[in-house]
Amino acid sequence: MHILICGSLAYDTIMVFQDQFKNHILPDKIHQLSVAFYVPEMRREFGGTAGNIAYNLQLLDGNPLIMATVGQDFNPYLDWLNQHQLKTTHIKEISHSFTAQAFITTDTEDNQITAFHPGAMVESHQNSVKDAPGVSLAIIAPDGRDGMFQHARECYEAGIPFMFDPGQGLPMFNGEELLHFIDMADYLAVNDYESQIIQDKTGLSLNQLAEKVKALVVTLGGNGSHIYADGQRFEIPCIPAEKIIDPTGCGDAYRAGLLYGIVRGWDWPTCGRLASTMGAIKIASRGGQNHCPTRAEIENVYSSALVQQVVAEEKLS
Repeated sequence: MHILICGSLAYDTIMVFQDQFKNHILPDKIHQLSVAFYVPEMRREFGGTAGNIAYNLQLLDGNPLIMATVGQDFNPYLDWLNQHQLKTTHIKEISHSFTAQAFITTDTEDNQITAFHPGAMVESHQNSVKDAPGVSLAIIAPDGRDGMFQHARECYEAGIPFMFDPGQGLPMFNGEELLHFIDMADYLAVNDYESQIIQDKTGLSLNQLAEKVKALVVTLGGNGSHIYADGQRFEIPCIPAEKIIDPTGCGDAYRAGLLYGIVRGWDWPTCGRLASTMGAIKIASRGGQNHCPTRAEIENVYSSALVQQVVAEEKLS
């Protein structure tokens, strides 16, 4: 059985400006801004929510199935997916478009200027969940607006449980639309900032939102995460990372761990610990898909963190 990952595949072009933006932007000329930043350092990463989640699930032998739309420039990314034995059956090329891509310029104070081109992503509705047999669980991650609605509805009508992960797609939906998604979903996953936006847009508290799904997951960065389920709030501790290099894709890695645990029927603390493990491993490398631990190494990080947690709890008791 497969875990279906509906979301984006994108290129992230990341450039570093070896100075501070503020030194080159005149406040009294902001209304007629015309600046150019010299960026001798640049790298291109494979990204997008579907790509990142599927990559991490593959590390866990989680049998992911990507559903996304891409453009005429997708071949390098396709080679990467094939290299890592990720299934590409439901990746549809839109010949007249480019693959979605973000152009990110960062200065020495970690300020960012980003331009995002959605490209083929806006055609995601051209894919159908009905064409993907053998799916036991799905996630609807940020993608084209029409595609997110369609894939959520198709999962719901087919009786496929799914996780709604609105992420950076939140601004596309009003409160009524978000509630429509949530009413169809089995699970809702957001970060702390996104959880506040959803509360503001829907007028519902976290506890009220949690009552609508089997589990509401709120990630808190370095403070761990909370999983609201079964009338409880499970507090999932953050697993210390070997080193902190780049948070890009950590949320996607976390979601891969959640999906892996859910499809196996694990309890929520166990799902959360694996999710945190995947996030801790990812943050130690740049980009969303450059970490490459073995299954044994993942298990070792998970087990070591669990032992440390038990010891800490015993000291407190």
